[in-house]
Amino acid sequence: MNLKNKKVLITGATGGIGYSLVERFHNLGSKIIATGTNEEKLSNLKKNFKDIEIEKFKLDEHDKIEKFIDKVDNNLNGIEILINNAGITKDNLSIRMSQEDWKKVLDVNLTSTFLMSKFSIKKMLKKKYGKIINITSIVGHTGNLGQANYSASKAGISAFSKSMAIEYARKNININCVAPGFIKTDMTDKINEEFKKNLISKIPAGCLGTGEDVSNCVVFLASDQAKYINGETIHVNGGMYMA
Repeated sequence: MNLKNKKVLITGATGGIGYSLVERFHNLGSKIIATGTNEEKLSNLKKNFKDIEIEKFKLDEHDKIEKFIDKVDNNLNGIEILINNAGITKDNLSIRMSQEDWKKVLDVNLTSTFLMSKFSIKKMLKKKYGKIINITSIVGHTGNLGQANYSASKAGISAFSKSMAIEYARKNININCVAPGFIKTDMTDKINEEFKKNLISKIPAGCLGTGEDVSNCVVFLASDQAKYINGETIHVNGGMYMA
């Protein structure tokens, strides 16, 4: 897969999956702008990958997204690949979930992903070329206890990605989703061992996935080898959910 010098914007770059995405595209010689909100982790990214550009950006500041994409497009001299990986959780049972927590998760996970895609597509249309890969989740298809807001946001990403894919396929812009299952990250490392064993027992592969499992799939969709794949969601979950 030839992604050398491809111009890539990766959001949520400081998480486990995000770090793996940066590493994978960096190893393939892509030009990368990586975003996040954790200054310490962003600094570590820069130390480990000195030739990437780092931008601290809050995705819930929707009024600033268009100008941010303008800046990224200018710095990269034309954005070619957008990976919407950033997301948050604010879990609770539905009847206990506040409207504020509902809105916050949808604002960051769904609305910002839509806006990042919308304004990036405007840049991609000039070259009649672009790849957008949106990171969703297994729970956007199965639902999950205490995650009505998160599940809704991820299901929404899959749905609007299909609509955008139909709208811009003739302009040589591919829009797809990757839906990870349970991936080994700092977050899953904190899960109670008994609960983790129960979780793994439901995964046919018998183990948690890795950030590399997800990034391998994303890299494929970002490459021209996937040029005839559009509007799809590829599940990376060890067989836990089969669409």
